[in-house]
Amino acid sequence: MKLTLTALLASTVLAGAGFAQELNLYSSRHYETDERLYSDFTEATGITINRIEGNADELIARMQAEGRNSPADVLLTVDSSRLHRAAEAGLLQPVESDVLEARIPANLQDRENRWFGYSQRARIIYYDKETVENPPATYADLADPAYRGLVCIRSSTNMYNQTLMASIVTNEGEEAARAWAEGVVANFARTPQGGDTDQIRGVVSGECGIAVANTYYFSRAIRREVEGVSANIADIGWVFPDQEGNGAHMNLSGGGVAANAPNRAAAILFLEYLASDQAQEYFSAGNDEYPAVEGVALAPSVAALGEFVADDVQLSDVADNIPIAQAIFNAVGWP
Repeated sequence: MKLTLTALLASTVLAGAGFAQELNLYSSRHYETDERLYSDFTEATGITINRIEGNADELIARMQAEGRNSPADVLLTVDSSRLHRAAEAGLLQPVESDVLEARIPANLQDRENRWFGYSQRARIIYYDKETVENPPATYADLADPAYRGLVCIRSSTNMYNQTLMASIVTNEGEEAARAWAEGVVANFARTPQGGDTDQIRGVVSGECGIAVANTYYFSRAIRREVEGVSANIADIGWVFPDQEGNGAHMNLSGGGVAANAPNRAAAILFLEYLASDQAQEYFSAGNDEYPAVEGVALAPSVAALGEFVADDVQLSDVADNIPIAQAIFNAVGWP
């Protein structure tokens, strides 16, 4: 069922909701294309968004230091592990919203409704079409000795890898996750370095036969020029892993209402707005992400990767296993 911003506002007006004229947003999303999200909300509601930006760890620490006097209304950040950490630290409050419950899939929201996911990125496998004839079909295959010296992937401190490892712990158990990590380390083409785009560039340069990265980095190179990737994009193949099993692992971008939000009603309205068709389409068109709401149209750069089965594991469970994931990384010597 479609949800427009106009319909959302009509429903809140009918419910007699009253809103402040400003919203204090703490955001670690640093995408210029998100400006449209904020300006459209302000234009429709008259609510001014005061944005404080920083990395997630800085914003969480700031909210903790501010305590009850924090002006934060909404925390918007990347990855369920950070949202979970903020919630467990008492920085986010439960939200009861029929709109969010109806729109956001259950596995993409906190068990206690303290945070909700709004956009996703699949963490998939890329490979050199010329040199890798039989690319890995699963995450488990990345540990196969057949790929010794071919695999490029980021460091263990990277949140995307931490949640991938935690999802393996959740789905397969701690012992299987450790064996997988040991195998991947043995197959490194180089010591982990750089960001996701650098892993894909490694495939182009020939330093990596296989790379692991989130889809939006690759889709971005389809939509516009990305140095070291776009010119050779036809030489790169991709695989959505585990299509006969759990499905491809999904990273999340999401948000929640701050525990001491001074403008709580406006904060909930903003979260509901992010679940509207208008905002969901813009997550895809503006930043090459997958919408959290099912049935929303994909940007051409995202649709170009094809259909796939996503892992529907409960991301709150995955977040619970982040400490185990980091311990495994440390034990196997994954830098």
